[in-house]
Amino acid sequence: MSQQEHRHNIESWAKARETSIEIAKAIFELAGNDEVLAEKIWEEGSDQVLPLAFSKTCADILFWGEQTIERKNI
Repeated sequence: MSQQEHRHNIESWAKARETSIEIAKAIFELAGNDEVLAEKIWEEGSDQVLPLAFSKTCADILFWGEQTIERKNI
């Protein structure tokens, strides 16, 4: 799979879950690009995801499903 195809898959995965792309990318990075493990991390959470996601953006608010996360709370 090309890098562009992989990025598109992560973007589609994030959109389907109404989750910010930065969070999706962080989840996949922590999961070693394993979609089954990524799904588990998305469902159960991980303390490592949010700091990693916010380190990749200047946005102050990200979305994890229906949850809104503010940078100042990390």
